[in-house]
Amino acid sequence: MAEPGRPQRVSQGIAGTWPTGRTASAGGFAPAGSGLWPAIVETLREWARAEAGAGRLLPWVPVAFGGGIALYFAADHEPVLWVVAATAVALICGAVLLRRSRWFAPALLIATVAAGLAVATWKTARIAHTVLAKPLYSVSLSGFVETRDIRERTDRFVLRVTAMEAQRSDVKLERVRLSVRKGTAPEVGSFVQLKARLLPPISPVRPGSYDFSRDLFFQGIGASGFVMGAITASVPPDTGGLRLRYAAFMQGLRDAIDARIRATLEGDNRAIATALLTGRRDAISTPVNDAMFISGLGHVLSISGYHMAVVAGVVFFAVRALLALIPRLAAGFAIKKWSAAAALVAAAFYLLLSGAEVATQRSFFMTAVVLIAVMVDRRAITFRTLAVAALIVLAVAPEALVHPSFQMSFAATLGLVALVQIGMPNLFASPDHSTTARIALWGGREIAMLFLASLIAGLATTPYAAFHFHRVTPFGVLANLGAMPVVSALVMPAGLLSLLAAPFGLDGVFWWLMGIGIDWMIAVSRWVAGLPGAVGRIPAFGIGPLIAASLGVIVMGLLRTPLRWSGAVVLLAAILWGLAARQPDILIAGDGQSVAVRGRDGRLHLIRASKDGFLLKEWLAADADAREAGSAALADGGSCDEAGCVTPLADGRLVALSLRIDALADDCSRAALVVTARPAPPDCAAMVVDRQRLAAQGALALTHRGDGFAVQAVKARGTDRPWSPAIASEADFGTSLAPQAATLRNRDATPSEADLQADD
Repeated sequence: MAEPGRPQRVSQGIAGTWPTGRTASAGGFAPAGSGLWPAIVETLREWARAEAGAGRLLPWVPVAFGGGIALYFAADHEPVLWVVAATAVALICGAVLLRRSRWFAPALLIATVAAGLAVATWKTARIAHTVLAKPLYSVSLSGFVETRDIRERTDRFVLRVTAMEAQRSDVKLERVRLSVRKGTAPEVGSFVQLKARLLPPISPVRPGSYDFSRDLFFQGIGASGFVMGAITASVPPDTGGLRLRYAAFMQGLRDAIDARIRATLEGDNRAIATALLTGRRDAISTPVNDAMFISGLGHVLSISGYHMAVVAGVVFFAVRALLALIPRLAAGFAIKKWSAAAALVAAAFYLLLSGAEVATQRSFFMTAVVLIAVMVDRRAITFRTLAVAALIVLAVAPEALVHPSFQMSFAATLGLVALVQIGMPNLFASPDHSTTARIALWGGREIAMLFLASLIAGLATTPYAAFHFHRVTPFGVLANLGAMPVVSALVMPAGLLSLLAAPFGLDGVFWWLMGIGIDWMIAVSRWVAGLPGAVGRIPAFGIGPLIAASLGVIVMGLLRTPLRWSGAVVLLAAILWGLAARQPDILIAGDGQSVAVRGRDGRLHLIRASKDGFLLKEWLAADADAREAGSAALADGGSCDEAGCVTPLADGRLVALSLRIDALADDCSRAALVVTARPAPPDCAAMVVDRQRLAAQGALALTHRGDGFAVQAVKARGTDRPWSPAIASEADFGTSLAPQAATLRNRDATPSEADLQADD
C-alpha cells in the first residue's frame, strides 16, 4: 500500500513513456496545442457567465434605452407615435413573460431599445410647434419675456409670443429668441411689444456639425433674430401664469446675486463667479474663455455634476459636523441621513438658481440619486446609481443624449465609478506598513487619486471633445491637478458662504476669497494653454467612429472581467477609423455666400461674400487648421470682383462663386463648378450648386470622385424632421455632381464675305 500523504506512482508500461489520459494519434504524434482552444473557449464562457450574473443587467438598461433614442434621432422622418408605442408595449410584455427564461436579458434589452424610441417620439409630439422656414423682415410681436441672458456685447431674451403679424405670412410662432443692444433687454416677466427681423433657427454649417436648430426646437423656440427699433412695455392681457411669475422671481434673484458680485469683483473674476453660481457664462472674455478650454478647464465654466457634487458635499459635511457637536443628536438620531436631506435641498436650490438647463438637470438627478441612496442606507457610488440617474435624465429629456455635455459628463462619471469600484480596491489594497501607507500619510493617496481621476475622466471624454470641438487637451491632467483642488476647497465653498452671508451684509470677505481662487484658476489655465503643443487639433470625423468609441468606453467601464479589454480593442479601431476619415475638397455654406476650396497646398482657401465668423471658425476647426478667421492667407490663390470670386482646385480646375446674374454666363463657360445663391441657367455647362439645391439640402461638402464630386448634405435625401422640415422642390438632387456631357451644336453655315468673293 502506498504511504499516506505520498503520491502514488502510476504504471506507464514497460518503457514508462506512453501518455496517460489520451490516446496518441496514428503516427505517434499529438497535435501541438490541441488543448489550447478548448481552454480558451471555456475561459471565455466563464467570463461571460460572470458578466451575466445577478445585478449585472441594470447598468446595460440605460445603454439600450439610449440606443433607442439614438435610433430616433437617426431616422429620416418622424416615426409614427402609435406604432412605436404599441411596439414598445408589446415587447415589454413579452420580456415580462420571459422573466424566468434565459432569454429574459436579451428580450428586456430589446424592449428597452423600443421604449427609448417611443419616449423620444412622444416627447417630440408633446412639444410640437411651428418652426420658421423663411426669413421675415418686419414682424410685429407681442408677448411675455421668459428668460434673459446678459452677454459680453449684446443681450438676448426669449419672448413667449401672444400676437404676431407679418406681411405676406400667416405663420404663428410660440417662442422666439431675440438679440438686442447691450443694456436694453426687458425684464423677465414683463409684457412687451416690438418689431423684429426673424430668421430660421441656425442649421449646421457643414455636414456632421452640431445642429443648433434641434436644441432650439426642444426649448420650444421656433425662430431667432434681432429687435428693430424700441421695445415698448405695456399692460398684459393676462397674468402670464405661475410659471412666468416663478421665472421672474428667479431672474430677480440671479440679478441681485450678479449685482452683488459686480460690486466686489471685476472683469473675468466677476464673470466666472457669476457663471459658477447662476449659470450665466457669456460675459467671460474671449482670451480667458479660450485658455480655459484649451487647458482642459472649460468644464468648470458650465454647471455640471462636479458643481452639484461640490455644493452637496459642502452642505452635507457642514451640516453633519454641526449636528455632531450635539452629543444627544449624534448618539440618538441618524444625522448622516439628515445631512443628506439638507444637501439634497441645497442641490435643488442650486438647480433652480442656475436656470435648470438640461445639463444642470442631469447633474442634479445624478446627485439626488446618490443622496437618496445615502438616506436609504445603500451604497452611493455604484454602477446602479449611475444607471438610475441616466434613465431618469433620458426619460425626462431624451434630447440630452445628442448633447455634448451629457455625453462627456456620463462618460467621465462612468470612468470615475469604475475607478472607485474596481481601481481603488486594487490600487490601495496593501498592508498598513507598506510604502504606500507611509506615502498616504503625507497626502500621497489623495494626490494619486486626483491624478487618476483627472486622467480617467479626461480620457473618457476625449472622443466627444474631438468630435464636437475638434480638439483634445494634452495637458488637461496638469491643469486639473493645479486648479481643481483650489476650486473645490476655496472657490465653490467661498461662493456658497457668500450666498449665505449676503442677507446679513457679511459676504464681502467671502467674495474676496472666491476672487483669489479664481485668479489662481485663470493663471493655471493661461499657463497650461501657453505650453508648446497645448492645442491638440483634430480634424472632423463621422458619427461612425464616435459610436464605436462610445461602445468601447461603455464596455471598458461596465464589464468586470478581462473581457472589458475588448473595449480597448474597439476603442483603438474607432481611433484608426476616425484618423482615416477623408476631409472634403469643397465646403459650401447653406446660404451660398461662402465657399472653401482645398488647394494644392492641402489647405482650405476661402471665397465669400458674407462675414459669418462663426461659420469660418467651425470650418477651420473641423479641418484642424490653426489659422485665425481673420487671416489674410485664407484668400490666397483666389480673385474677386463685384460679380463674384474664382479660386483653383488642387487639379487646376476653377471654382466660381457667382454673385450677380450677369456673371453666370461667363462662369458657366470657364469654371468646373459654379456656386450661386441665385437660380442657375439650365444650359450652364459647369457643375452647378444654386439656390434651389441649397434650399433643399443646406450646407454641402464635396469630395473628389473621378471628374465630379461626391456630395454630402446637411439635409440628406428624404430627410424631414420637425426641427428641420423639408422644403418642397421639383428637382431631385442626388449624392453626386458630374460634368455635363458636351452638347453637339449645329455649326454656322454662313460663309464669310471674303470666301464668297474669292469663289466668284
